[in-house]
Amino acid sequence: MSERIWIMGASDGIGAVLTHLWAARGADVILSARSADKLADLAQELGGAEVLPCDVTDRDSLDTVAKAIIDGGKLDRAITLAALYDPGKVMELDPDQSARIVNVNLTGSFNFARAAVPLLRQGGQLALTGSVAGFFGLPQGQMYSATKAGVINLAESLRAELANDVDVRLISPGFVDTRLTQKNDFDMPALMQPAAAAEAIMNGLNKGGFEVHFPRRLTLPLKLLRALPYGLALRLTKRLVR
Repeated sequence: MSERIWIMGASDGIGAVLTHLWAARGADVILSARSADKLADLAQELGGAEVLPCDVTDRDSLDTVAKAIIDGGKLDRAITLAALYDPGKVMELDPDQSARIVNVNLTGSFNFARAAVPLLRQGGQLALTGSVAGFFGLPQGQMYSATKAGVINLAESLRAELANDVDVRLISPGFVDTRLTQKNDFDMPALMQPAAAAEAIMNGLNKGGFEVHFPRRLTLPLKLLRALPYGLALRLTKRLVR
């Protein structure tokens, strides 16, 4: 029997590629994002898919989509990749845009989890997308980095709270060449293409464990940085300020 998978943030970037990969393996994919036109185009590329546009910041729209999904039966997986990104030093950021980033990235992940969990079969999978940027407070990563640190914390809490019913996973990508990272004006180490990132996510979610993080040549040093005492770690990150 084919898997039934709800993908939020499916309209472009990693989400769109991930949708193609799972559809090619026979999964019944449910496509969600704010852009109905892009989702319709993607569904046409796939030769048909259920399109349910919604906004992770709008709980009413999520509730409407959730009711439509449950009418078709339980989900095997629910994955959200929806995110906003606007790099810059904390004191130079636009407060209104920063609030929108918090609302989409962190509150949106919370909203998605609350909508998705009741739709999952026993032992079904909920995947939230953090980032290596959330491992430690790096220069020019805010507010994105701060929200992704929050998503990591949220996923950890959900993993403990739902352990008997839901397979909660955390996705922590490094730099991926998308419309979001194209805003960066610095060289991005270990930059990946969306196809490679989507493959890593799918393979990781099909295995055991909690976190899917990649590429290891970037994620492992950042995990080491997080493990260091603040006195040493903050001296190192201070050198990155431009």
